[in-house]
Amino acid sequence: MYLPLEGKVAVVTGGASGVGLGIAGEFVDQGARVVITDLQQGQLDEAVAAIGPNCSGIVADVTCLADMEAAYREVVARHGRLDAVVANAGIGAHAPLGAITEEQFDRTFDVNAKGVLFTVQPAVALLPPGGTVVVIGSTASIRPPAGMGLYGGSKAAVRAFVRSWIQDIKGSGIRINVLSPGAVDTESLRRALGAAQGADAVPDAVRAMGEGNPTGRLADPREMGRAAAFLSSDAAGFITGVELFADGGMAQV
Repeated sequence: MYLPLEGKVAVVTGGASGVGLGIAGEFVDQGARVVITDLQQGQLDEAVAAIGPNCSGIVADVTCLADMEAAYREVVARHGRLDAVVANAGIGAHAPLGAITEEQFDRTFDVNAKGVLFTVQPAVALLPPGGTVVVIGSTASIRPPAGMGLYGGSKAAVRAFVRSWIQDIKGSGIRINVLSPGAVDTESLRRALGAAQGADAVPDAVRAMGEGNPTGRLADPREMGRAAAFLSSDAAGFITGVELFADGGMAQV
């Protein structure tokens, strides 16, 4: 059985739920040993148990450089190496222009922009030639809906990061790419819809969102995992600096 990520050690931030959990599970299924980071030990323990023995967890806050440096030291102590990083941790604070608060701005850019920097920068020194970084972006980087300027702006920022970073690391053999999902059917999406529209309206809301996509459905988190695994595999060995839209065509029409 061919396992594209066999022998690789990967870190997935925000890996205890949602898209991060789907990515971590897919990486393990493709042969990697995976360390997930998140903020709560209990959630990490549940995620690790669900994924299986080739997954472990570390509590770390991506907005704290010392946390991330310590997390990478622990990864190397456990596994002896680091081959792949997926900078997935992110949040969404939504408000229209005129209602955006300073707290919303600071928190969104702390997690979604500074958190990506603090995930990638200490990893680069540990990654070997052939090592990979995948930054999770969003279709909001190019098509932010009304009220999502903060989120879209933070995702556009990390896209610009990557365009510069691949020049900074020229000759290292490390590849950095952006993977930008569209709407993904996660518990957090369903909770947000429930809070906005009521629990009874969630199934219809999910269906309507899917029908607005050229594929006629929302994505599954594992589909984001397969796309991230491709970008982290040798099959993508000459791909760096791209923004791959795994959105079912949503932002392309």
